[in-house]
Amino acid sequence: MAAVGVKVNLPTPLDATSSEPPPLFDGTTRLYICYTCPFAQRVRITRNYKGLQDEIKLVPLNLGNRPAWYKEKVYPENKVPALEHNGKIIGESLDLIKYVDSNFGGPSLLPDDPAKREFAEELIAYTDTFNSTVFTSFKGDAVKEAGPAFDHLENALNKFDDGPFFLGQFSLADIAFVPFVERFQIFLSEAFKYDITAGRPKLAKWIEEINKIEAYKQTKTDPIEFVEFYKAQQ
Repeated sequence: MAAVGVKVNLPTPLDATSSEPPPLFDGTTRLYICYTCPFAQRVRITRNYKGLQDEIKLVPLNLGNRPAWYKEKVYPENKVPALEHNGKIIGESLDLIKYVDSNFGGPSLLPDDPAKREFAEELIAYTDTFNSTVFTSFKGDAVKEAGPAFDHLENALNKFDDGPFFLGQFSLADIAFVPFVERFQIFLSEAFKYDITAGRPKLAKWIEEINKIEAYKQTKTDPIEFVEFYKAQQ
């Protein structure tokens, strides 16, 4: 189903003790990330699925104590992810997953079917609303306030019946959502005893199937970190 990369030892995150960046614009394609960042995780999944582990080098950062050179010399916005490619730096995770899919080899993550491509754009455009709705619900009645956002996903998964994913087959639309659904599912269960899959069989199947994809599994991190982080935001 997927272009699977061999699991390798991941590089150690760079922090403020790192005085110099990698040799910028030397022809190496680099993806600047944080291992626990869901936005960066989107691009890592895309990279892995397309089998680009050798072509796109990871440069992990410690966002709590990031190197000064990152803002000064690499990416003035001082956020991750950022991609160094062809003499320029590109940011914003939703732009980057499309960029990596279009500009590198490996299996395409958007189908040729125009109806599916249009639906993918609609779904990807909804991700910010989805995330803010669920995140805001943590400070109120999470079950009541977050429910419609998960219902939206359940309904979207009914659109095509040729596979368990949003477009039938695994695509950028799934990659846009899964880092956040993963975290929200864990936190809502832990903090509110809310099962986001209850009464949503399509969403339950989507989560089950996406957890079989090695390119995604390799990017998952300790769920305890999610719970502690979101608790701190309440």
